[in-house]
Amino acid sequence: MTVSIAITGKSGSGKTTITKALWHVIRKKHPDKSVLLFDNDLTSELAHSFGKDIRQTIYGIRSGKHEYKTGIPDNMTKQEYIEWALEDILVPLDDNTDIIVSWLIGSKDCRCPITKQINDALVKLINRYDYVIFDCEFDLKYLHQLVDIPVNVTLVIARPNEASIHLAKRIEEYSAKYAAGEQLGVILNKVNKQEIEPLLELLNKYDLTTLGTIPKDDSLKTNRISKESDIIQNALEQLYYRLNVPQSEELA
Repeated sequence: MTVSIAITGKSGSGKTTITKALWHVIRKKHPDKSVLLFDNDLTSELAHSFGKDIRQTIYGIRSGKHEYKTGIPDNMTKQEYIEWALEDILVPLDDNTDIIVSWLIGSKDCRCPITKQINDALVKLINRYDYVIFDCEFDLKYLHQLVDIPVNVTLVIARPNEASIHLAKRIEEYSAKYAAGEQLGVILNKVNKQEIEPLLELLNKYDLTTLGTIPKDDSLKTNRISKESDIIQNALEQLYYRLNVPQSEELA
């Protein structure tokens, strides 16, 4: 069974840095498990953080602008063609990790057959992996417009101020129906120790479930592209036990 985790929040909240750090934690805890990193953010920062300038996207398949590495095989159905095209745009990061970039997506209101065909092909692709981590654009709605798949854990990343926490409440409300009753909580990012108590009061004020806090890491000023942070990785490793995901070496 695939364990799915979505990282949501406003641009600039630290979603991509946390997505990458969480990937490191999962690889450390479950080194033999396969992971799909799903870059659903329009900036494609997650791919860039690995030094990948990925131009072949799911949108390219939908729009017919994808440039194929090989010729298109003969006698394919449209569904088989889309499944084959998705394989063509997967980029391996290591022996057990691949990354895929969505970029622009079509609306679920579109009645054209390719909307459902891409959804079905993505569900089939995702279910091949032990873990999938979605770096989302804002909330789960944008992801749901592309692929309808259960999300086990949704993390709303917020900055340590009331405006960001207020927005986190809106993101939670937008995402709740797509989370389908699974775990949905807030992680406060870039937190100084002296800020924790008043911030927890704010979270209670907005009736938000808090899964943890992550300290501010000034080294990210020089690691803006790579998004690498030992401080954030260590913090995520400490709060990983709070997530509704397998904790042992074996998947449930």
